[in-house]
Amino acid sequence: MQIAWSLLLAASAWRQIQRAFFDDTFAGIHQLSWFDWIILIPYFGCLFIVSLYGLHRYEILRLYFSYRMRLPKVPARRFEQLPRVTIQLPIYNERYVVERLIEEVLRIEYPRELLQIQVLDDSTDDTHPFTEALVARYQALGYPIEYHHRPHRLGFKAGALAEGLKTATGELIAIFDADFIPPPDFLHRTVHFFTDPQVGVVQTRWSYLNRESNLLTEVEAMMLDGHFVLEQTARCARGLFFNFNGTAGLLRRQMIEDAGGWQHDTLTEDADLSYRAQLRGWKFLYLPHVECPSELPDEMYGFQVQQSRWAKGLTQCARKLLPAILRSPIPWRHKLEAFFHLTPNITYLLVIVISALLLPVMIVRFYMGWMQMLLLDLPLILACFCSMFVFYTVAQRELFPHSWKRSIFLLPALLAAGIGLTIINTRGVIEALLGRQSSFVRTPKYAVEGKRQKLARQKYRRKSGWLPWIELAIGTYFLGGVAFAIETYNFFSLPFLLLFVAGYYWAGLATLAQEYRDRLRAARQRRLEWEAVH
Repeated sequence: MQIAWSLLLAASAWRQIQRAFFDDTFAGIHQLSWFDWIILIPYFGCLFIVSLYGLHRYEILRLYFSYRMRLPKVPARRFEQLPRVTIQLPIYNERYVVERLIEEVLRIEYPRELLQIQVLDDSTDDTHPFTEALVARYQALGYPIEYHHRPHRLGFKAGALAEGLKTATGELIAIFDADFIPPPDFLHRTVHFFTDPQVGVVQTRWSYLNRESNLLTEVEAMMLDGHFVLEQTARCARGLFFNFNGTAGLLRRQMIEDAGGWQHDTLTEDADLSYRAQLRGWKFLYLPHVECPSELPDEMYGFQVQQSRWAKGLTQCARKLLPAILRSPIPWRHKLEAFFHLTPNITYLLVIVISALLLPVMIVRFYMGWMQMLLLDLPLILACFCSMFVFYTVAQRELFPHSWKRSIFLLPALLAAGIGLTIINTRGVIEALLGRQSSFVRTPKYAVEGKRQKLARQKYRRKSGWLPWIELAIGTYFLGGVAFAIETYNFFSLPFLLLFVAGYYWAGLATLAQEYRDRLRAARQRRLEWEAVH
């Protein structure tokens, strides 16, 4: 009897599968109307463009495995007389990490008489007097460190670097952001590559102090590993243009000046300078074997703000530089790679269009058979989603050959986090395309090993405004799509719909939860202060 019931259930399940995937009852009956085409054409057009960027990931993988061994690990020659080096430390309201930064930079091994350390402080809070006193203390101990404070933020980070360059004494300029901890041998491992007079930049690989702090930081690290392990290596090894990452690198002063100096008409002054310099013939080197530890944003909104700034800045660079790149006499392969490098964030705007059209498209395609699904959807899925799985898994395998398999289980979270960036990054991309300027919004750093993190978080966190509510609304829209897919037996689309639900809900709820905890903490602090007075 149990076997009979099992066979009956199995037969019923098989009929459901047949109905979902192989039912052609409506084949040849339903004809698409002009309204259907108005929905389907932009939907598949956007998917096709997004899939091109997915296919580009496969090309990066091909370049990586074909050319990675070309990267130099040691310089061809070494300086007999070491060059003068200026280390620039641009900071803005970094009260909780500036002391760690300065202490670590002072440990860098290099002759003091050839070293100049500039603390370029644009701070408007108590970071200013604290850092000024800290630098004065180290000056009294004989360290070659200087303090520079601007009463304004003209040009933001680019303006501070340009101002520091006026009094810099070094032939080479090293730059470290406030959340970085350069290793003591950083200069000795990088400076000798400048024996080649054509080398303008040596970039090192970022690593992460708080990689395992929470799920978000693990996902962030995987995203950045894809860039630093695969993209930077592939482009440099193949001789294509790539960018200085704004920190953890060494630049030739002559190159900065020859390329037109630091300019602040984009939010990614590092990428802007990089392309201008490489168009002038300067050579860039990437050293993945030299690591520089840094701190990742460990809260959703801080992560979103950082990514939005990068998305807008890179799109600004594309708008500013692509005409000159396309007109230049460099090979077409360099132009094509530059286009893909500078424009990937346009896909966030396309994903918004796809998201808005998804439910109408599901309704229109209700009568389509499985063959249409196979011919249309499968290639796009392989290009868009599978390329991401392969790309980030390979990056983890290259970086962690003994523990990379764990990253496979984090890939859905990585995709969901990427979806959670869609709204804020789309806004940045649109502002860039329209030429709308905005201020440089810093990413809060809290010194992950510090004891005053909670106080720092209250002080430096920005309000998210309308963003999390929009994310929750769009997540609910996709939840409706999930219900429709179940009702119409469209199980093929369920995993993708659920990813969108998870991504938008994660982004919105995580931000709102953090802001609620902040309000509770602030109220508790006010109560304690009132009780202390009364």
